Amino acid sequence: MAAVRTIAERLDEVRTSIAAAARRSGRSPDDVTLVAVSKGVPDEDVLAARAAGQRLFGENRPDQLAGRIARLDRDLAWHLIGHLQRRAIRHVLAGVAMIESLDRLRLAEALARRLPDVPPVLLEVNLAEEPQKHGVAPADVLATAAAVIDLGLDLRGLMAIPPRPRTPEDSRPWFERLAELGDALREELPGPIELSMGMSDDFEVAVECGATIVRVGRAIFGERAATEPRRETT
Repeated sequence: MAAVRTIAERLDEVRTSIAAAARRSGRSPDDVTLVAVSKGVPDEDVLAARAAGQRLFGENRPDQLAGRIARLDRDLAWHLIGHLQRRAIRHVLAGVAMIESLDRLRLAEALARRLPDVPPVLLEVNLAEEPQKHGVAPADVLATAAAVIDLGLDLRGLMAIPPRPRTPEDSRPWFERLAELGDALREELPGPIELSMGMSDDFEVAVECGATIVRVGRAIFGERAATEPRRETT
């Protein structure tokens, strides 16, 4: 029977894979930020990853994210990577480093009313325009980004969850499309563009295509218990 790998060992493997993918594409591993997606795992697993040097974590649900922040050490940083309803905004105004899932203009307007207490945001893009997923259509990215900036929000770039791949290479065209949209967005944003793309099944391909943030859960923490419907976020 194969030995069960620890969270620290799996985390080290993910970091090594990110570094190798970055070098293959002529980039520095320091150009890529790893978000360890902790949805559905116990606090002790988060703390095990922290002990292995991981400081940035991602959660899907605003209420659960607020609970993590309240319970765990303050030296951790948190991204919201799941859908945010306007009534739940209060949960993500304290202790959240970034909202990666700004998926509609009405949410941007609601966040703008809470300025200056709103963290930086990424605009979520529904690359394949799948009806079950959130996000703006690719054709609307530039107009929506301009409106978000006009509202005064600190827009840093784009996030996407492509269709679930059968193989990692299936994701490459989607990642290349998000990178193209990022290039176009540079007309609107003066600073570096963040591209949050790539999960456990395809993060190496995402890095090769220019990801600056990858969101990895299962490859670090293992399979979650089936306590809620699966969402394509890690």
